[in-house]
Amino acid sequence: MSSWDLWWWVILPYLALVTFVVGHVWRWRYDRFGWTSRSTQLQERRLLKWGGPLFHYGTFAAIVGHVLGILVPESFTRWLGIPENVYRWFSSIGGTVAALAVIAGVAVLAFRRTAVPRVRSTTSAVDWIALVLLAVVIVLGAIPTMGINLFGSGYDYRQSVALWFRGLFAGDPDVRAVSHAPLIYQVHATAAWAILAVWPFTRLVHAWSYPLWYLWRPYVLYRGRVPTHPTEPGTSGRRWRRIGAGY
Repeated sequence: MSSWDLWWWVILPYLALVTFVVGHVWRWRYDRFGWTSRSTQLQERRLLKWGGPLFHYGTFAAIVGHVLGILVPESFTRWLGIPENVYRWFSSIGGTVAALAVIAGVAVLAFRRTAVPRVRSTTSAVDWIALVLLAVVIVLGAIPTMGINLFGSGYDYRQSVALWFRGLFAGDPDVRAVSHAPLIYQVHATAAWAILAVWPFTRLVHAWSYPLWYLWRPYVLYRGRVPTHPTEPGTSGRRWRRIGAGY
């Protein structure tokens, strides 16, 4: 293992993971009121109505695909009776649909951030960094999904990138496996670590704010009544009276 491989595939990922965990703890303790998406729905709604769902649902589908492709060993899918070519076509088609949804959502949201002055004024420098890193990760993930696995000859990343990634959490990353992966996969993984490192310091922290208490909170009751005019004692209408005077 060269010093470059040690830095790039061992030290850098662990630094990003430590920053990710410690940064969230610090943000929760010292900036709990800033733990929000800082919604700009009041500034603009029409573009947000389309870009928001496309980005969020596409991202959720992409995360599910990464979990199945990287964290689930190939031996498990073979044990289920799913051959590699069937798995590759299934993951490629699903990944392409998710990638197109995410790309469309990011394009709409990025246009909204830059073209709407009221939204642009609420965007900080850290938000721009996160947006650029997200765009890089998405594009670098879509290229191998569509260009290599869907329309190309295919590449079994579960024998290289997946082994290295799972090894990080076991304390034994397979550097040799990831160092021989195609360059596009290596750059995609590096950009993913970068977005994890800046995640705690951006509005992306709102991804962990799930309103689970909605499941068991009591119902909010709304009661209606027929509006009537207030009755004044002694007369049928309003009249001036001294404050505190009794009847």
